[in-house]
Amino acid sequence: MDALLDATLVHLCALVGFDTRNPPRAIGTDGIFDYLRDQLPGFDVRVTDHGAGAVSLFAVRGKPELLFNVHLDTVPDSPHWSADPFQLRVSDDRATGLGACDIKGAAAALLAVANASTGDMALLFTTDEEGADPRCLRAFLDDDHGFDNVLVAEPTRCEAVIAHRGIQSVHLRFEGRAGHASMQQQPSDSALHQAVRWSAAALDFADAQLACGFGGLQGLRFNLGRIEGGIKANMIAPETEVRFGMRPLPSQNMDQLLDCLRKLADTAPVMFEETFRGPPLPADHARAEARLQDARALAERLRVPIGAPVDFWTEAALFSRAGCTTFVFGPGDIAQAHSADEWVDLGQLQGYADTVHGIVGGKFA
Repeated sequence: MDALLDATLVHLCALVGFDTRNPPRAIGTDGIFDYLRDQLPGFDVRVTDHGAGAVSLFAVRGKPELLFNVHLDTVPDSPHWSADPFQLRVSDDRATGLGACDIKGAAAALLAVANASTGDMALLFTTDEEGADPRCLRAFLDDDHGFDNVLVAEPTRCEAVIAHRGIQSVHLRFEGRAGHASMQQQPSDSALHQAVRWSAAALDFADAQLACGFGGLQGLRFNLGRIEGGIKANMIAPETEVRFGMRPLPSQNMDQLLDCLRKLADTAPVMFEETFRGPPLPADHARAEARLQDARALAERLRVPIGAPVDFWTEAALFSRAGCTTFVFGPGDIAQAHSADEWVDLGQLQGYADTVHGIVGGKFA
C-alpha cells in the first residue's frame, strides 16, 4: 500500500472513532481537536469554541496562498448500519465508517499530507456544516483571514465542482375567518384555500423557470415541503402554514425570486419569512459567469479535473460570497454520503491525497 494512503487510513481510523454527530453537535475543544493538534507539528494552531458545539481549528504553516477547508461533523447514524459506525472497516477497495465519505476521508488525507510535506499549508477544520447555523465560517470570514483562494472538501469524486445551486427555505402563513362550510365563501375567507391557490401558482412559476440555465444547471428546483391548517371538513379554515424550499441557479437573483413568489398570493399572507439562505456557487449573480471562469482557471492551474455542476449545496458558496475564488474538491461520491455503511473508495482517497501533496509541494504552481 502507498505510504501516503496508509497514513491517510491511520488518521481516518482515528477520526471516525470520534463521535461528531450533528445533531446533537455535542462537540468540545478536546477529543478530536486534541488529536488534530498532535498531528500538526510545525503549524501555528488556533482552536476556537463558537458555542453550541461549533468548534473550529485554523492551522497555518509558512505563508500559504491557498486554504483547505473541511468539516468534521457527520449526520447521525441510522439503525441500518451493519456494524459499529465508529469503527473503521477497510477492505480491498473501500473504507467504511460514519463520516468516511462525508468528509473525514479528506480530513485524514490533509493530515497525512501535512506530515509528509514541508510546504506552506493552511487548514480550516469546522464542526457545524451538517446544520443550518454556520458559526465557524461566519466567524472566520468576518476576520481578516487573508485568503483569496479556497478549496472546500466535499465528496466530488476528486473533481473540481465550480458551480452549484443555492438553497432557500421559507415559512409563510395565511389567515382566514372561521365559519360554517355550508356558507358561500369569498376567496379570502379560507386560509387553506388561499394556501392551495398560492401553491398552485408557485408550482406554475417554478415550471416557467425551466428555460433558465447556468453552467450546465437547468431550471429552478422548488419543493412544497409542508402545508398544515384547517380543523375539519365542515369548517372554514382560519389559519394555514406553508413551508417550501427552492434551489436557485447562480445566475438567479434570490431576492427577486422571493418577491415574485410573495406577489403570487391573491390575498397577502400574514407572514412570508425566509428561514434559511445559502447562496449558490458562484455567489454573485451579477458576475456569476466571470466568477465561474476564475474558479475554472484556479482548478486548471492546480491540475484538478473539472466535473459537472451539482444540485446539492456546500459551504464553498459562503467563501464565494465573501469574495474568494473557490471550488469544491474531495474524495468519495455523494451517493454514499449520509447512508448506512457509508464508505469511501480507496482509489479516491489516494487520488485526493496525491493531488493535495502536489499542491502543497508546489508541483502545480
